[in-house]
Amino acid sequence: MEKFTPTSYTLACVATGREFEDEGWTLEDRACKTPSLVRTKYARTQLGVKSPEFGLYKFCDWLPVRRMLKGSSAPVTFRSKGLGKYLGLENLWITFNGYYPAVGASMTTCSFKETEAYSVCARAAEDESRVLVVASAGNTARAFAKVCSDNNIKLLLAVPYDNIGALWFDQPLNPCVKLISCEKGGDYFDAIHLSNLALKGQGFYAEGGAKNVARRDGMATTVLSAVTTIGRIPDYYFQAVGSGTGAIAAWEANMRLIEDGRFGSNTMKLMVSQNAPFVPMYDAWRADSRVMLPYDDNKARRDAEIIDAKVLSNRRPPYGLVGGLYDALKATGGDVFVATNAQARKAGKLFQELEGVDIYSAAGVATASLIKAVADGKVEKDATVMLNITGGGEQLFKQGKELWYLQPDLVFPLDPDVDEVVAKVEELFK
Repeated sequence: MEKFTPTSYTLACVATGREFEDEGWTLEDRACKTPSLVRTKYARTQLGVKSPEFGLYKFCDWLPVRRMLKGSSAPVTFRSKGLGKYLGLENLWITFNGYYPAVGASMTTCSFKETEAYSVCARAAEDESRVLVVASAGNTARAFAKVCSDNNIKLLLAVPYDNIGALWFDQPLNPCVKLISCEKGGDYFDAIHLSNLALKGQGFYAEGGAKNVARRDGMATTVLSAVTTIGRIPDYYFQAVGSGTGAIAAWEANMRLIEDGRFGSNTMKLMVSQNAPFVPMYDAWRADSRVMLPYDDNKARRDAEIIDAKVLSNRRPPYGLVGGLYDALKATGGDVFVATNAQARKAGKLFQELEGVDIYSAAGVATASLIKAVADGKVEKDATVMLNITGGGEQLFKQGKELWYLQPDLVFPLDPDVDEVVAKVEELFK
């Protein structure tokens, strides 16, 4: 196996273009007065893909990582036979993130959140003594829990109590992983609030969400997988979005691939979708508003309870900041779609019949949006289309296995006392 060597890179503020060094865990440009993402600028402008045994790190030329963690898998891209024929699309390519050994996909958490977790955790120094804090609606928590457990990295997860059924594993976790929850009735936003309180304690640091370049560049490996398999940049990119981070990452990867020069110079139209009735980004986009429209907290919680795809229920997404989803959609001529639970379930069933594997509800939302876009004539029949299946194969993976579930170490009320949270989470890691 060839040697792993981290690539060198700098960071650049999207709003100002200022370039600066990464101090190790830089999440923003402190010199910038406007809310803006920062991006990585890699020394290697042409992507070299390493051998498959590198897992996700076969794309390490364009990952801001210091080391290689064990257990990773890369997304797998294949030309669709069944769904493509059904839709009359000659060049439908599926990028599958999940468990489907028949096509070589081996993510055991069955979600593309693994791409984030293996990248983010490998950005941290090997001697990092602080506790990483991650808030999640479910899939992200499962991915980070697996990566941190397997690689002995201290982790504090904050997940809504109603979503802890998503924290299943095929074996017990290393005790370096701890879980806190907001009580029943809370949503992802409440979990984020709880994690922010925990971060006030000594020895904790934030994963950073969309602001963490490692998270976005990890997710961007879906596009790197597609483009290096197809041999060109697709015309359309379909994905369901909760925060929109994956779509932002796809746009950033697209720009790098144009600079690479070997895969064409086209910009993929980002075709993203939300699960109705939880559609704050769709509403803002329809109003051509960079600012998210007012969304009553109680209504948002109720809407989040209704949708099947709970992972898409982010109330404060990186939509309007410079370099965020609004800019990505504008730059790519993209659009935002909506799918109901019924449409997503029907699409998921169709995908399983035609492609041979179960998919998550969020991937069902994306598939439903593709079906609608084709029916409405928004996608040419000969276009090269990438469908990012962000999770699947859970039924397949669970067959014949006895599962182990992570239980909360602490459960807090929806309006928790700051001092109590800090004291109790500090105690967890003593």
